[in-house]
Amino acid sequence: MNKQGALPDSYIQRLIASGHIKGATFDHVRPGSLDLRLSEEVYKVESIFQPRRGEKVRDVLSRIKAERHDPAKPIARDAIYLWRLNEILALPQSVYAYCNPKSSTGRLDLHVRLIADGVPRYDSVWPKGFHGELWVSLMTKSFPTIVSPGDSLNQIRFFNADTRMSDLELEMEHHKSPLIYHPDTQKPIGFDELEGQDGDGTILLSIDLESSVAGYESITSSHVVELARRDHDKDIFFKQVYAEKGALRLERDKFYILSSYESVVTPPDLACEMVPMDERSGEFRSHYAGFIDPGWGWGKEGEGKGRQLTLEVRPFEDIVVRHKQPIAKIRFERLIEPPEVLYDLTDSNYIAQRGPKLGKFFV
Repeated sequence: MNKQGALPDSYIQRLIASGHIKGATFDHVRPGSLDLRLSEEVYKVESIFQPRRGEKVRDVLSRIKAERHDPAKPIARDAIYLWRLNEILALPQSVYAYCNPKSSTGRLDLHVRLIADGVPRYDSVWPKGFHGELWVSLMTKSFPTIVSPGDSLNQIRFFNADTRMSDLELEMEHHKSPLIYHPDTQKPIGFDELEGQDGDGTILLSIDLESSVAGYESITSSHVVELARRDHDKDIFFKQVYAEKGALRLERDKFYILSSYESVVTPPDLACEMVPMDERSGEFRSHYAGFIDPGWGWGKEGEGKGRQLTLEVRPFEDIVVRHKQPIAKIRFERLIEPPEVLYDLTDSNYIAQRGPKLGKFFV
């Protein structure tokens, strides 16, 4: 590979066809990532862990008191499960990867972290040329959930080089093809309009509290969500929350679905990821799903004016947020080449997203 950056769909398909990704199918390839699928092997464990260099996850099972779990039964709130994935990697020597939960997973308050053989980091497949099994740790925080073999809870993105941008490169890219828009006027937001940027090649996004419904708060309960269904009554699992005079109080350890104010575009030659805020912004987590595929908000032929991003927020202290207060940030990275299929040409449940939106499992 002479080109550098994130691998698009055509390259991922070639990795599958050549046997570098075993157990995967072409229909789980997305514009800039691959959906990973659960196998039938799952354990309830007493704790999560990171393997040492060269140590296989399977060899640690006895030390964490792993007990086989029947996948037909719900995973219980606040319990930890270790689930082997179908996919096994034997990557080329030039390729590495990172993982993130899927958007639908994050909106369920279902915490998913990848654990790879011999990699002492979560959600990382490193160094280049990784060979081994992939597992995920699962924990549901709001309600018990039935997760089944074959379900996709997280996705993996492959790279052969780090092509993240500096502030200057990012501003030049935005000038060439706008990356963020005002949601109402659909006009590009200039870099001079952005406040409080971190100077690390990212764009800070603010919270939208002017919608009639500011967002949703999960209802901790014993009601079960089944991932195979799309007809759950949202009022059993979530309640609406409303801002007062442009402000919203978020309670510690509660889980909220909110929305960015800005509409984001990911052009065909770029990949995008939502990345953690630092502690200077407050003690909270603003997202659990991170990848934003090429073509998000682009439209069919570049006529799109962006789309707001859903935020999965969990505060670790009681906080008050105000309209257009910075709450999340995104980072762009170059692709090797544009994908064959852009996000806005797929049948995603979130194509028409505006404002806070629950996952596809709810009516």
